[in-house]
Amino acid sequence: MPKGSPELTASRKEEIINACEKLYQTMSFKEITIRDIGAVTSFTRTSIYNYFQTKEEIFLSLMQREYELWAAEVNTLAEEHNTMSANDFAAAMAHSLEKHEQLLKLLAMNHYDMEENSRPERLTEFKVAYGASLDAVRACVKKFFPETDCENFIFVFFPFLFGVYPYSVATQKQLDAMREAGMEFKMHSIFEIIYSCVMQLLGGAI
Repeated sequence: MPKGSPELTASRKEEIINACEKLYQTMSFKEITIRDIGAVTSFTRTSIYNYFQTKEEIFLSLMQREYELWAAEVNTLAEEHNTMSANDFAAAMAHSLEKHEQLLKLLAMNHYDMEENSRPERLTEFKVAYGASLDAVRACVKKFFPETDCENFIFVFFPFLFGVYPYSVATQKQLDAMREAGMEFKMHSIFEIIYSCVMQLLGGAI
């Protein structure tokens, strides 16, 4: 590919995002640096700055990609089904987000920092992907549950997603602290939490 071509740019950006995703599986947002990301790419660390100006922009692009993939899956629900019961829709939404644990983790951690430390054009690209996920869920609710207050569903469901990860994934240190504090606390799976929320928003029995 010629230097500077759109194809090369897209390929390089994808490689950087993939490197960030790989590191995020074993390191925290605060621990990861541009140097760390550059070390697992096929080009020099300084080349990253041709595509992303900050670490936060890379993470924001990772979250953007997760939103795009999830929105595509939700749109498929609307395309492939004429009707869905509350139970089936809740299960489908729960399964879809279960596959996107990365998205839920990103939402729970440093979301504000990612947006605040990204250029306006990068933030706009992210908001387009976020808006598409809103539209995808909105389309499903309107199609399958016309009697439901769609905007109330959106207003409750999307902020709710920010808290799913901490209630479904805990480190051993956190579990030990809860035990020492005498807390009666049961961890629930991503599926259980999402399913319960959607069923309640649709007025279904759990």
